[in-house]
Amino acid sequence: MSRFASLEQLRAACRDLPDADQATAEAVSAREARLTKPSGSLGRLEDLTAWLAAWQGRNPPRLDRPEILVFAANHGVTAQGVSAYPSEVTAQMVANFAAGGAAINQLACLSGAALRITSLSLDTPTADFTKKPAMDETAFLDAVGAGYDEVSDDADLVVLGEMGIGNTTAAAALSAALFGGGGRFAGTGTGIDDQGLARKRAAIEKALERHKDALGDPLRAAACVGGRELAAILGACLAARHKHIPVLIDGIVSTAAVAPLKLLREDSLDHARVGHLSAEAGHGLLLDELGMTPLLDLGLRLGEGSGAAVALLVLRAALACHTGMATFEEAQISDKSS
Repeated sequence: MSRFASLEQLRAACRDLPDADQATAEAVSAREARLTKPSGSLGRLEDLTAWLAAWQGRNPPRLDRPEILVFAANHGVTAQGVSAYPSEVTAQMVANFAAGGAAINQLACLSGAALRITSLSLDTPTADFTKKPAMDETAFLDAVGAGYDEVSDDADLVVLGEMGIGNTTAAAALSAALFGGGGRFAGTGTGIDDQGLARKRAAIEKALERHKDALGDPLRAAACVGGRELAAILGACLAARHKHIPVLIDGIVSTAAVAPLKLLREDSLDHARVGHLSAEAGHGLLLDELGMTPLLDLGLRLGEGSGAAVALLVLRAALACHTGMATFEEAQISDKSS
């Protein structure tokens, strides 16, 4: 049985969220202000330590047990010629993950994170959402529940990633369903040509018209034009919030996946940061809609959680400075107020 019995039960869980531990964040910020550097000179690194502390409820925060969760699924909309690769590549890449041969394997090792890959009915793609809803309510809730259950109780950070041929089409369609604009979020994905991009935009426009009666409800929209891996990412992000675990979001697919949460409750993504700005065209547009600023801009467009995994190294840098540096008092250095 799925963790969530109905959309209404899931909706309630998306709105019933714990708050940050502001007292702990303020204590971390107070130490940050006394470290041997000009105030604010480490820029966003200083804010990241307070953010980690706020959601872990620990001073100092830790990154002893970060998890990278990659969810894989297939999409019926690939029948519309929206991807440069066939759907069987999803399973082949899952096998590559298992063998340690993908980029995310190397980044997980480098960043000291546990990597877990969850396959979601790869032999049963979602329906072609230009013709019918990608998932019925049961399939959607099952995928959300699968993602929710993958988040360990003792993780101190969760990185969210995905693999799924056709999923940039689902992400662009979901982004448009939530924020309007038809095919404006569509990009070249795995490397489609101009004709492929035209087919992608046409598929999105057709899907939005077909499912227009569902688009006022973020969860119904996610079921109609999303995918199983997107639903699982939503569930994992929700679980992390319920468990007071900070989250790093990857590129456009992961960002689109969690966007419905923002529309259900304005502060629902306060425990999350976007690891990087994807080179996929619609990611920046989507981040503008969400009011979120990525940590990195390296021109990445791989998926797999790769950009967010690189951003985990930035978090480690922030934490190393915060915990390793001396205060002015400890170092017996005069600060500017002396």
